[in-house]
Amino acid sequence: MTTKSEITVRPSESLRHVRYEIRGRLARRAHELERQGYEIVSLNIGNPKAFGFRTPETMRLAMIENLAEAEGYCHQKGIFPAREAVVMQQQARGVTGVTVEEVFLGNGVSELIDLVLRALLNDGDEVLVPSPDYPLWTAAVTLNRGRAVHYPCRPENGFVPDPEEIARLVTPRTRAIVIINPNNPTGAVYSRATLEALARLAEKSGLIVFSDEIYDQMVYDGAEFVPMATLVRDTLCATLSGLSKVYRACGYRVGWASFSGRLHGAADYFSALELLSSLRLCSNAVGQWAVQTALGGYQSIRELVTPGGRLYESRRAILNAVERSRFLKLLPPTGAMYAFIGVDTTELPNFDDRQFALDLLEERHVLVAPGVSFNVPYRNHFRVTTLPDSATLADVFGRIEDLLTEYASESAEARDGKHAGARDAVTGVGHATRSASAASATGMVSAASAASATSTTGAAKATGVPSGTVVEARSRFK
Repeated sequence: MTTKSEITVRPSESLRHVRYEIRGRLARRAHELERQGYEIVSLNIGNPKAFGFRTPETMRLAMIENLAEAEGYCHQKGIFPAREAVVMQQQARGVTGVTVEEVFLGNGVSELIDLVLRALLNDGDEVLVPSPDYPLWTAAVTLNRGRAVHYPCRPENGFVPDPEEIARLVTPRTRAIVIINPNNPTGAVYSRATLEALARLAEKSGLIVFSDEIYDQMVYDGAEFVPMATLVRDTLCATLSGLSKVYRACGYRVGWASFSGRLHGAADYFSALELLSSLRLCSNAVGQWAVQTALGGYQSIRELVTPGGRLYESRRAILNAVERSRFLKLLPPTGAMYAFIGVDTTELPNFDDRQFALDLLEERHVLVAPGVSFNVPYRNHFRVTTLPDSATLADVFGRIEDLLTEYASESAEARDGKHAGARDAVTGVGHATRSASAASATGMVSAASAASATSTTGAAKATGVPSGTVVEARSRFK
């Protein structure tokens, strides 16, 4: 007879192949270190607020003014003023045939990615997804019983896809193609010619186009952003965007999906999407009141992405750091808020992005996203956000260069033994702290050890960092 103590709660089998490593084991390990008192520079997620950016004041005032209106449920597709503002933006960009009936608001683009795929896919249906990708697209395809077929956006081609190569991946089971432009994680901005070719491919093959344009106004050095909906005419096109990035309002959780192109024949699909929207009653009503002001007001993002602007200068700091590096290489990002940095494997032939990300976190207290998190077949890239100020980025890349220099001077066998304990902390095997030899080599000890070695525990709690030797050890990486 099974006792209560023997019962194991097992997760759904549908999650077996779902991955989202940006907030996975490395991020959890970073949180553990922060709870011990270490200061971690988290570059794994594009969260503007964490680096001092504010949502425009006019958007905040618009929400305050309409708080009373947001106390009840709103329409499952979203409030009319917000949907109408999306329509007007699309029309201003040259997109025709869009009305409020083809606009769905959601709790950020993240929720809408799940909804638009769930309304579409059956078992085994295929979706063409870029590699590298924003990994939620692959995860959502998998979660909704589909199969993500990755089309390569190779570094040697500037991370730009080859439409002819993509055409060879289309099968009778292919239902849609995902296009992320400007691209996360690479920062590539696709040319009009490339997008035209992708539009014709989708039309010829009868594929729905899911165009992820959340970074639409984040372009640099004269790069041109071309809305995909202006090019797609003879198939259905969904433009996904929101307030999170351009308007620095991640926490408001407001995104939208605007449908254009060949709308006839999609009535059943829209009904399915409205059903799913109804099941969660509505998305965040308060945040929706900021949409009209955001899209119709002054676009402050333009000041940030031009020379002298915060995002432009941070990007410049990364480019300069990579140029000075013995080990790093980077195709200059022309859009978005990330740099997808490569490591020269002629200098470091045994480089592994996951091990590097772990070592950088444990030894230098910097959290990055290893390239493999973005569904690529190679292991020599990592992504950082360009949101920190130039001084912080200069410091971070100094730490990165120090670690890579150590790599160059140490054998792979020595490092494997040295960091076995740290690897266990992230993989979930064995104990959760670094080995004593690793702590000795880096001059760092755990917060618990520091607390037992000093009598200034109260001061440590007051400052939020461990006292005594831990503070001294960390200072060598400032």
